[in-house]
Amino acid sequence: MRVLSVVGARPQFVKLAPVAHAMADAGHDHVIVHTGQHYDANMSDVFFQDLGIPAPDVHLGVGSGSHGVQTGAMLSAMDAVLLEHRPDWVLVYGDTNSTIAGALSAVKLHLPLAHLEAGLRSYNRRMPEEHNRVLTDHAADLCLAPTEVALAHLRAEGLGDRSVVTGDVMTDVCLETARRVADSPAAAPAGLEPGSFVLSTIHRAENTDDPQRLRAIVEGLAALPHPVVLTAHPRLVAKAAEAGIPLEQGSVHPIAPLDYPAMVGAVSRARAVVTDSGGLQKEAFLLRTPCTTVRTETEWTETVDLGWNVLVQDVSTLTEVVDRPAPAPTDEAPYGEGRAAAATVAALEEHLPR
Repeated sequence: MRVLSVVGARPQFVKLAPVAHAMADAGHDHVIVHTGQHYDANMSDVFFQDLGIPAPDVHLGVGSGSHGVQTGAMLSAMDAVLLEHRPDWVLVYGDTNSTIAGALSAVKLHLPLAHLEAGLRSYNRRMPEEHNRVLTDHAADLCLAPTEVALAHLRAEGLGDRSVVTGDVMTDVCLETARRVADSPAAAPAGLEPGSFVLSTIHRAENTDDPQRLRAIVEGLAALPHPVVLTAHPRLVAKAAEAGIPLEQGSVHPIAPLDYPAMVGAVSRARAVVTDSGGLQKEAFLLRTPCTTVRTETEWTETVDLGWNVLVQDVSTLTEVVDRPAPAPTDEAPYGEGRAAAATVAALEEHLPR
C-alpha cells in the first residue's frame, strides 16, 4: 500500500509523526509532501528532527500569502506530485489550507482520499478552518474520526457509512513525548519551578487582528499573579508591533516558539495554559493542566464538558478565569489511549479501494 501524506503546518507535523512510524512498522510505502505553509525553521524543520519524522519526499515551498493565493499555489503544484506517485491513498490532516488543497487535488484526479481528524466542528463559519474541515470531510472517501463526538457529527451529515473512529493520533505523540521528557531538567522554562507559571500561546486572527482585543488579552495576562511564559508566534509578534502593544509587560515574558518536546514539557509543568490553539487545548487536557481558551467555541468539547477547559469570549474576565481553582480529577480518555496511529493504518488497509 502506498500512502501519500500532505502536511504543511505545525500541528500536522505532530500528527504525521506517529503515522509515519506506524506506516514504517507495517512495511508500507509512505510518501511525505510538505507544502511549505509553515516555512520558518522553528515552525517546521525542528518538528521533523525532534519527532523522528523522515525528511519530506517533496517540498512545494509555497510560503505565505492570503488564503486564496496560498491554496492556489499548493493546488498548482500538487497535481504533478500526485500523478507522479499515484498513491493508493492521499491522506490529509486536520483543517489547514494544505488540507483543502490536498483534498481538492486528490478528488479532481480521482485518487482515494482519507481525512485524518475528520468530524471536528466548531460551527463558527467565520473560521477558515471550519470550511476546510467540512469540505474535506464531504470530499473524502474515508473519514478517520478521533472521537465518538466527531463520529456523531459525521453521521448527522450523512457521512457515517464512510467514517470510522481511530482515536486521536496527537494523543499517541503527546503521551510518548511526555514520557520521554519527564525527567528532563529543561522540561520547565529556565528559572521557573514546576507549577509556578502560566503558559500561553495566542495567534488566531480574531485575537490578533483587532488591536483593542489584542491589547486586552495581553493586559489580562500581564495582570496575573504568576509569571506568564508567552510563546510568541510570528503573527502575534507582527500584529503587536503594528498596534504598538508591548508583549513584555507585567507578568508576561515572551519567548520564541518552543520545539514540540519542550512545549510538552512546559505544558506538563505549567499551573495553567491560556491559548487559542486547537491542539494545545487537547494537549493540556491529556497532561492534566487546566486550560483557558480565548475563543467562543472549541472543537474539543470533551475538554469543556470534563471541566478542564473554559472558553473566554469577554477578555475583560481573562485574569479571573485563568486564576480559577483547579478542576476535579478525571480518568476519562475521550481521545484514546495512545494507539491511534496503528488504528489509522489498519483502517486504510481495510478500506483500500479494490
